[in-house]
Amino acid sequence: MQSKVLNSSVNRLYSIAFTHKNFPLDTLGLLHIEQGQYAVRLPVAKDILSLSELFYLSTCNRVEFAFVSDSNIPDLPEFTQTFLLQIFPEISKDNLNLLIQNATYHNGINVVEHLISVAASIDSMVVGEREIITQVRKAFELCQKTGLTGDKIRLVMRQVIETAKQVYSKTSISRKPVSVVSLAFKELKRYKIPLNARVLVIGAGSTNTTLCRFLKKHGFHRFSVFNRTFSHGGQLAGELGGQAFKLEDLENFRLGFDVLVTCTSADHHIINKKLYKSLLSGDQTKKTIMDLAIPQDIDPDILDEFQVQYISIRDLQHLSNENLKTRQGELSRVRQIINQSINDFEIIYKERHVEIVMHDVPVEVKKIREHALNTVFRKELQHIDKESRELLEKIMEYMEKKYISGPMKKAKAILLSNVHGDED
Repeated sequence: MQSKVLNSSVNRLYSIAFTHKNFPLDTLGLLHIEQGQYAVRLPVAKDILSLSELFYLSTCNRVEFAFVSDSNIPDLPEFTQTFLLQIFPEISKDNLNLLIQNATYHNGINVVEHLISVAASIDSMVVGEREIITQVRKAFELCQKTGLTGDKIRLVMRQVIETAKQVYSKTSISRKPVSVVSLAFKELKRYKIPLNARVLVIGAGSTNTTLCRFLKKHGFHRFSVFNRTFSHGGQLAGELGGQAFKLEDLENFRLGFDVLVTCTSADHHIINKKLYKSLLSGDQTKKTIMDLAIPQDIDPDILDEFQVQYISIRDLQHLSNENLKTRQGELSRVRQIINQSINDFEIIYKERHVEIVMHDVPVEVKKIREHALNTVFRKELQHIDKESRELLEKIMEYMEKKYISGPMKKAKAILLSNVHGDED
């Protein structure tokens, strides 16, 4: 009987995942909530839908909800429709249907396994990227601060974070970068380019944006951004503290550069020999070019005629594939760590449930004592003096502690023995 109660407890743990695997990034953006809106949007859905706990995670390529329900949820997709409309009432019917149909749903112990896979990055767009563990931890801390989470999700997140740390420390899954941006930045560091270098950026898409954020974070500060859509270029330039220009004005640029970073969607070479020579403005020093476009933005003839340190997307992708093979080889070891963690967590979770149940027993006994003194034997006790009553209460408290502690220990041992036996 106790086993069924415990299983019911863990089975009221659910998660809904919207990730890069099933959705374009702009669709995921529909589910993003600014931190300042957490306390406005999330508690309402939590209360209306009778959720005792709620966790929310939003990154550039995933949105995750994990929650504990006061009752079983027989149809999770149907629940998700109501849930999303409570948080995002402005969402269109078409987008709502798209999200519900393509979300990934988890229940019970599978929620814990999924969240560990997220924090350990094996469910990520780039396997082995460690940033996700920090994002998960900060998301939990924010939800906890907002009052959304409780004891059960606290236990889940503690296991998730601890297991992810084991994955990163006991395997080599994160030791060789595989993302193009990470590799590109690593190559730039290898060339020992000074932090006051002039960085000419062509294209303000996600790849260039991410790379430039890396550069700024590590001290580069002289950016000139050219983009076909001036507003997008201006947004990136503003973030970098640089200048923005229209792509059509590139031929008139005379401020010079030391590093050229380009990534556009053009089907032809954006930079030919004539334009490149114009950009140099007579400067004869060796330049570093990072061409992250497919097809290349840089005319190959430039590499033959000018002094250039050239980093191409094809070189980076080749290195990325080699590093990814190394990481993929570690996945079996990662799975072993996760499987062991899941087995451990089932016991931890159920032991905690037993502790909570047993914690109520002394409280109930105290209620019985108070009822006996103040109701059942109230008339009889009215006739005894103060000292006698105090002695009687001390005797009852002593007997209460002694008679409860022994049976409590035995009952807890029996319950946990049954729980552990269910794991075999």
